[in-house]
Amino acid sequence: MRWMLLWLVMGVGLSPACAVADGYERLDRFFEKVTTFRASFIQVVLDENLLALEETSGLLWIARPGRFRWDYESVHRQSIVADGEVLWLYDVELEQVTRRAQESAIGQTPAVLLSGGQQYRKDYNVTILGRQGAVNWISLVPKFSDGSFAEIQLGFEGETLRLIQLLDELNQITRVTLANVVENEPIPDSVFRFIPPTGVDVISDVE
Repeated sequence: MRWMLLWLVMGVGLSPACAVADGYERLDRFFEKVTTFRASFIQVVLDENLLALEETSGLLWIARPGRFRWDYESVHRQSIVADGEVLWLYDVELEQVTRRAQESAIGQTPAVLLSGGQQYRKDYNVTILGRQGAVNWISLVPKFSDGSFAEIQLGFEGETLRLIQLLDELNQITRVTLANVVENEPIPDSVFRFIPPTGVDVISDVE
């Protein structure tokens, strides 16, 4: 509710029926028609007063169903790679790789939502927030939260996903701004194939 009030303060009012229909059309297109997605991103973590705590940037790839890669290229360099069965987390500074079964590792998280399909209707309560400037905002609240986040908001310019905002249980907001978006172009399988660098520690719960 606090997050919804914030949107009203920022000038997003109630949406008419046509805006609601357009919102669902954008979601359906993104989850049904977009099979691959890549972009550069800037990620900012904000506290409850909307003050920036941390900023990072990197590259993102998604190939449905179930494969994704996030490469964080600034400050604390990390790679998060999911090949559909195994999730890899590589921390460059710590020289450490964590290898886990993908299904148990990520559960119900934004990564699952973005790399999944139209099952969002089953797993999330959807609210069309309306338009702020050029961005049309849609809120998705998990019906059965695992505690990793309270709400995810997707911002579309036209039909293209441009912004992702996450609200966690501590009222921190993670805002991801996407640029150089490319949809439905082939992504090599090698992008989602991770091989631990020589000399790093590998922690694994997968045989």
